[in-house]
Amino acid sequence: MKNILFKSILGFSLLFAFTSCNNDDDNTANEPTQKEKAAAFLEAVNTRNVSTIEALVTEDYIQHNPFLPTGRAAFAQVVTTVLEPNGTTVENQRMIEDGNFIAMHNLWTNAAPFGADTVVTFDIIRFDENGKIAEHWDAIQPWESNTVNGNTMVDGATTITDLDQTTANKTLAVNIIQDVLMGQNPTNITNYIAEDYIQHNPGIDNGLVGIQDAVAYLTSINNMFQYNTIHKVIGEGNFVLTVSEGTWNGTSNAFYDLFRMENGKAVEHWDVIQPVPTEGLANDNGMFDGF
Repeated sequence: MKNILFKSILGFSLLFAFTSCNNDDDNTANEPTQKEKAAAFLEAVNTRNVSTIEALVTEDYIQHNPFLPTGRAAFAQVVTTVLEPNGTTVENQRMIEDGNFIAMHNLWTNAAPFGADTVVTFDIIRFDENGKIAEHWDAIQPWESNTVNGNTMVDGATTITDLDQTTANKTLAVNIIQDVLMGQNPTNITNYIAEDYIQHNPGIDNGLVGIQDAVAYLTSINNMFQYNTIHKVIGEGNFVLTVSEGTWNGTSNAFYDLFRMENGKAVEHWDVIQPVPTEGLANDNGMFDGF
């Protein structure tokens, strides 16, 4: 977490150095990285710094959170008129980069505008060809203090390793979703999941056995979550985030699953599950459109 905070401060400083200078070839080397910009963006949300948001985000910013209006000006207004009065703050837990996409695992406090005092989110932002944040997707789940596995919804490993295994690990994540959660070849679960798998879903126990028991129980009560479509896969080294659409509890849901891979198997898992709303929408962009 200290490294992430350092990046936030560094990115924030570099941002102003970059935006204060002329647009010539010599200045391109001073431009912050996408991760530094993402950290600066979160810092700007926490400090309600509209000028930084305007420097980082395109005017026609596309919003896929169904309850937030689309556009940069509308987002800045939410930050100053909704988040500020509630004292809402965000703390980044993990950040992975894949091409022009950044995926962030975030913890929000004083988050009543998002439906609970504390919420966990996965946020994905897309950078355009000019290096600005042009699009945003997310899923939100209320914090649960009591977990079956004894882990929290956000603790665990954070270090990115094995960059040369990114492609293989993305394939492994897709196989887990397709074979196990879509039911194409469920017996392959032992090929994909480590015996000592660390689980952060609050309702499922640790280990391969924990998943198998959860699947057996949900199936027995005819309430097994069904994944239907994988919309996006974002990976960097040993971390892979999948964004899927499916059904559970009789509703359509967004399933965001973050896996940590090691030696060809998934060894740790975090997720956020959000029902897809159909009423009270602030935009018509769709939670999965644009990927």
